[in-house]
Amino acid sequence: VSPVSISTANSNRDGTSGTITQLYTTPADGARISYVRAVATGTTTAGMIRVFFSATSGGTKYLIGEISVSAVTPSASVPVWNGELVFTEPLLMKQNYTLHVSTHNAETFHVFAVGAEYA
Repeated sequence: VSPVSISTANSNRDGTSGTITQLYTTPADGARISYVRAVATGTTTAGMIRVFFSATSGGTKYLIGEISVSAVTPSASVPVWNGELVFTEPLLMKQNYTLHVSTHNAETFHVFAVGAEYA
């Protein structure tokens, strides 16, 4: 699945306000999402990446997990921060179900949904 870039701070956990970026829309045959991965593009401070689920394309969003971001100053010997939200069982997604993401702090992350689409 193609990554999205997020960078606008949003401390809300209710899925109704602030900047929330659509990460993935399920195709007609459905999909299984195994995990969501986030990678910083630079220095990070303590915060969160939030992952939301919606049973419609852009409708009511529900917080389904958070990825804790730690403070990292990358260098030649220190990699950028990265983290994952791994689902114990794959997240089964029906047609037009969507995943959305936001970042607590105004720092840039690339976020990926990893799984398989049904054919």
